[in-house]
Amino acid sequence: MLIAVVLGGLLGYMIGRLPGLLIGAALGYWLALRLRMSIVGKLVRAQNQFLNSTFAVMGCLCKADGQVTENELNVSRRLWERLRLNEAQRAEARAAFNRGKAPDFDLDAELAIVRRVTGSHRGLLQLFLQVQLSAVAADGQVHPAERDMLLRVARSLGCSEAEVAQIEAMLRGGGAQSSAPAGQSLDDAYRILGVDAEASDAEIKKAYRRLMSQNHPDKLAGKGLPDSMREMAEQRTQEIGNAYEQIRKARAVNA
Repeated sequence: MLIAVVLGGLLGYMIGRLPGLLIGAALGYWLALRLRMSIVGKLVRAQNQFLNSTFAVMGCLCKADGQVTENELNVSRRLWERLRLNEAQRAEARAAFNRGKAPDFDLDAELAIVRRVTGSHRGLLQLFLQVQLSAVAADGQVHPAERDMLLRVARSLGCSEAEVAQIEAMLRGGGAQSSAPAGQSLDDAYRILGVDAEASDAEIKKAYRRLMSQNHPDKLAGKGLPDSMREMAEQRTQEIGNAYEQIRKARAVNA
């Protein structure tokens, strides 16, 4: 904004000396403010749409096996709590979930919206899939129909089955609340980083850095991640870091 004021002032001064400087500076400030409001407004709309689509697709996935269980409904409610949604936002989330359950719900059209608002950013799309997978696995099992639809969602978003396996490994880690999650195996640590156990140290470090860059909360926020989901993004980076440390320590012991 300061640059716009200075440039506007300089241009105004060149045209009309002191009066022009004042008018140019004021005009530069006004234009910069309008541009900033436009950018912020666009980002807020993208964040709201991302959240709405998250619950709509969740409703569709939970209904894939023919019924929505109480455990699946509880996941949706717990997500409200975790995201600290207010009453109005919860009402919108509930409406979106019910919209997804409806027989005439157009899943492909909804996923096209997700691709548009995320710009196909890998970190955002994987976080979106992670929420969906946690919902359909809420009753302790993933029904074949739910898994088929989950893979359909992943493919539509440009994600591979290997990325779904990566997300499953993260969820098995139990949320990464410590530096070495008790439920996370070394095999899962490799899956989280998306590398083979035979990969070199350099390849593993490169994969780790790429994932940390893709999933940085600040970067995701600038791409449309709702503020309420920032904690989930931070946990995701913690899980990636834990997986890297587990592999690094295991290799040091076996060296």
